[in-house]
Amino acid sequence: MGRADVVSISIDSLDGAPTRIAHMLSASRTRMNARIAGAHRTPWGERQMTAIPGVPSWRVSEDTAMSAYQFLRASIWDSLHTSLFDGVAAAIRTLMPPFVGAVTWYGQQEAHRVAYYDYYRRSRLAMFRPEDLDLLAVLATLTRATGWWWAFDDVCVMAERPTALHTETAPNGQFNQQRLHRDDEPAIEFTDGQQVFAHHGTIIPAWVVREPTVERIARERNVEVRRCAIERIGWDTYVDTAGLDEIDQADDPGNTGNRLRLYTTPDGWGRRERILLVVNGSTERDGQRRRYGLRVPPWIGSALDAAGWTYGIRGSDYARLARRT
Repeated sequence: MGRADVVSISIDSLDGAPTRIAHMLSASRTRMNARIAGAHRTPWGERQMTAIPGVPSWRVSEDTAMSAYQFLRASIWDSLHTSLFDGVAAAIRTLMPPFVGAVTWYGQQEAHRVAYYDYYRRSRLAMFRPEDLDLLAVLATLTRATGWWWAFDDVCVMAERPTALHTETAPNGQFNQQRLHRDDEPAIEFTDGQQVFAHHGTIIPAWVVREPTVERIARERNVEVRRCAIERIGWDTYVDTAGLDEIDQADDPGNTGNRLRLYTTPDGWGRRERILLVVNGSTERDGQRRRYGLRVPPWIGSALDAAGWTYGIRGSDYARLARRT
């Protein structure tokens, strides 16, 4: 259908359970969003917002202040959306065949919507219409009870929730966002044997966790999967086993006591690059500092120039850094 062929239809003419449910949910969210926006615009609403138990201030950091609305949106909706919808739902989607023309709801992965509106309901910060409260209660029940579900005219397909789901706290998350991760087993498992493996939030094939080898890494074309596999066996082990040629090394001026090492990439990687092996500038939650490799252009010949390139500066400028983070 071209631009000139756009037609308008009335809601009454929309047929099918999926379309009717989608319209019902969309209309309800629009009404509730309007009530929430109205509550934040009133002086009474703002006074109520600043008195929410457990939230002494709308300040996330010393130099970043948030309004009450921004805080609640970020801490409830956005954080849960990142953890569940962008994380878990995206991973489960890799197990699913394409559903052409089918409207999908995500069950427990819709918790960001339900929790957000339910917080306003329970705190009485916004007063919703009875029909919206009824629908919110139904959605809360679905979120607690099921995974993905599809509604059709004569049947509703509902998937069970995972039997196992493993996460870790995402770095630099202000509101405890989670990402999928498990070192030695699947991050998500279902009763029918379906599994998803994940390494620090990246979806990976099973071999990366169970049998990572230099040979498999050399054959892998996905750079993120390759990176995860190398991290699984360790960069030092990979460099030694793969026989990478070292081009240059230098003290890391922004990371005292650690070295920068520049290597060629193996022939099997399919593109000419170089790898800069660095040590993380800050400690992990377990107190260790991880090594990791950064891909840099093939024309770079010194470790300092490679480190500077990753920051968009010259190597001579990077050499004057006091501390790298």
